[in-house]
Amino acid sequence: MIRTLLALKGRLVREALAQLLAAEGDIDIIGGAATAHALRDALRDDRPDVAVVDADLVPLHQLARITAARPAGGGRLLILVEQRRAARVGPVLAEHGRRVGFLSRDVPPQRIAEGVRLLADGQLVLDPELVVAALEVAESPLTHRERDVLDVAAEGHPVREIAEKLAVSPGTVRNHLSRIMAKCGARTRLEAVRIARESGWI
Repeated sequence: MIRTLLALKGRLVREALAQLLAAEGDIDIIGGAATAHALRDALRDDRPDVAVVDADLVPLHQLARITAARPAGGGRLLILVEQRRAARVGPVLAEHGRRVGFLSRDVPPQRIAEGVRLLADGQLVLDPELVVAALEVAESPLTHRERDVLDVAAEGHPVREIAEKLAVSPGTVRNHLSRIMAKCGARTRLEAVRIARESGWI
């Protein structure tokens, strides 16, 4: 049995997917998580073989912190992501290898079940639709760190909270935001977020 954790927003969504995956016969749903903090705790305490994770629940810039919570040799993460964020998949795969897999968020449950099996077996899981979407995205002018800053800024946090979340100084965040707005041709932070999202950079 593949011990599987579901880290998805919404209890209804988690429970519906749990029933569908449990019906597969070889997947054992050991629990759910509704926040990034709960996921970190569950990875450490429950030690699932695979965790199915919504990218909105755990933004990609926080992935390193989440994976650090796993015990040595711990479980793998199957991340469900929107196609507009496909450009972020490549760098994450380069950093985490086959311990992380990606599927488009709108795939049918059977594809998720297949992804769980493949990832648990140490195989690469990468939705072809995400690959195509990534190839269609223009090369981002933003650095990896600038994308991290803009990801957090897109959540509506003020400069001080962005700095705390990324463990940098407020001055560093302001400098990053100034460069981001210049690169995006934006006059405000919100406009930079909109442009970056429409361009597939975040």
